[in-house]
Amino acid sequence: MADCYAAHVTDEGPPIPAATEPAAELGPGPAADGVLDLLGLIADAQLAAFFRLSDDAALAPTLADKAALAEMAVAEFGHFQLLRGRIEALGADIGQVMAPFVPALDDFHARTEPSDWLEGLIKAYVGDGIAADFYRTVAAVLDADTQALVLEVLADTGHSAFVIERVRAAIAADPRVAGRLALWARRLVGEAFGQAQRVAAEREPLARLLAAGSHQLGDLGRMFATLTDAHEDRMAALGLSS
Repeated sequence: MADCYAAHVTDEGPPIPAATEPAAELGPGPAADGVLDLLGLIADAQLAAFFRLSDDAALAPTLADKAALAEMAVAEFGHFQLLRGRIEALGADIGQVMAPFVPALDDFHARTEPSDWLEGLIKAYVGDGIAADFYRTVAAVLDADTQALVLEVLADTGHSAFVIERVRAAIAADPRVAGRLALWARRLVGEAFGQAQRVAAEREPLARLLAAGSHQLGDLGRMFATLTDAHEDRMAALGLSS
């Protein structure tokens, strides 16, 4: 089965730490490079989400689900367009900014290809939810305009409720699926954290931005602990053990 429903699916996520002073406007230099890296990473994820949702809507079991997924795909492409506009306003090329992150994201999706409808829903809600929380946390050190844009494109489009309702219904119909889905979610967590570490290690400007974000929370370990807490909340909403 295709890599279904891996569009980002988030709730509001963990709180963003307040900056100790107003973020400076972007200018040339390492800070701007890190911002472009973050925007390129999110833009790549949004564009991929659009394509997957567009393809996977055809596999949905009901017309209502098909329509819902198609609507979500349109929203994802709208988010991509907003990011492209910001990247171009900063004087950068969208393709060049996105390109460094394609291999890591493609590898993540290849390693976490769902085997059925329910696994696809879990991947969308859990895997992409963790990624969105990560982006939000780093966004705390961005300039005000870019931070507002990141929060806008990561806002929940209604897909969270879509996933929760269908997963809970499936568990109610057959409680045996809960164990399998919980194990799948744990695998997604490991892969998502591994992907984040790989991307940060490969991109020095993004790593500097991440380091700045971790200082807002005290240290890097605390940041990942916050992400883990948000994941546990999502699992509870699904009716699964974390």
